[in-house]
Amino acid sequence: MKSMNQFVDALKRLSVQISEVDYDRRGYHLEVSMADNQVREFAKAMLDNEFYLVFVTANHVKPAIEVVYQFAHFSTPCRVCARACVAEGEKISTISDIFHGADWHERETKDFFGVNFEGHPNLKPLLLAEDDADLKPLLKSEKMLKNVEEIRWQGEKPAKPAAAGKQAEQKAEQS
Repeated sequence: MKSMNQFVDALKRLSVQISEVDYDRRGYHLEVSMADNQVREFAKAMLDNEFYLVFVTANHVKPAIEVVYQFAHFSTPCRVCARACVAEGEKISTISDIFHGADWHERETKDFFGVNFEGHPNLKPLLLAEDDADLKPLLKSEKMLKNVEEIRWQGEKPAKPAAAGKQAEQKAEQS
């Protein structure tokens, strides 16, 4: 990676949404949102810029299952969290041929969430017994699903004004 600005410019050419975030609060530097059909192109850009895959997982939210990828750079302190949504029962492209470590993560995500990674050469169950192929233990019931916006980082809640805090303390003392 020549520079952070050049890297961000390269990602912008992919037409993905990029946000810089506070590493100390979030644990990564850049957040990327992309369409499911941009995953392979994005993964290739990460490889070309000397990033390695940290993990692949998913979140079961409304309106779709969100597949989450985290990457880190080999020599520069930079972590990237990327997300793509895929509807239940639909497929998202594998990146296991680009990042070989994705093989295990994609199989685990298939086991737990039912996400099908199109083009994966060995998408057989990894952790669950083959008899439990229909069991997706991390899928939630419809009434338990949250909208994707509800699980996004909201930042810190504003602090209560000092006067309101003192009034609450005084009221508690009087009780």
